[in-house]
Amino acid sequence: MRLAIGSDHLGYPLKEILRAHLAQQGCECDDLGAYDTEPVDYPDVAAALAQDVAEGKHDRGILICGTGIGMAIVANKVPGIRAAQVQDIYSAERAAKSNDAQIITLGALVTGPELAKKLVDAYLASDFAGGGSTRKVEKIRAVDERYRARPASPTRVE
Repeated sequence: MRLAIGSDHLGYPLKEILRAHLAQQGCECDDLGAYDTEPVDYPDVAAALAQDVAEGKHDRGILICGTGIGMAIVANKVPGIRAAQVQDIYSAERAAKSNDAQIITLGALVTGPELAKKLVDAYLASDFAGGGSTRKVEKIRAVDERYRARPASPTRVE
């Protein structure tokens, strides 16, 4: 599995903990930033990682900011991406098994390191289960396609 990880400056310390945790398990992941605690805008990192996943450069991704919310919002703007914010082990597992999420997002200010490790482990150990979820994921893809094909509305500036 080709894995990417990224964070903003708030998520940087947790990202480093997770990278070390994954390395101990023999899992390599590409680090897409941040590379220190200097301020970084999370939309830049989330968009880059999500684009890489959408283009097939990575199979899955992990994004970390203060709450995980902003990263999920941005990643889900990239066509073809299903990103899920996770805060408990069941949700991390179901993100993959039920929703075929290619990206999970975590909040470094709301999730401790030990729980974060368990969330990542549960997510990476899970694969899309298909079954009854297949129809729902296909509907998600159809919505994505419908809005991808629709031209953007002009932005009104006053």
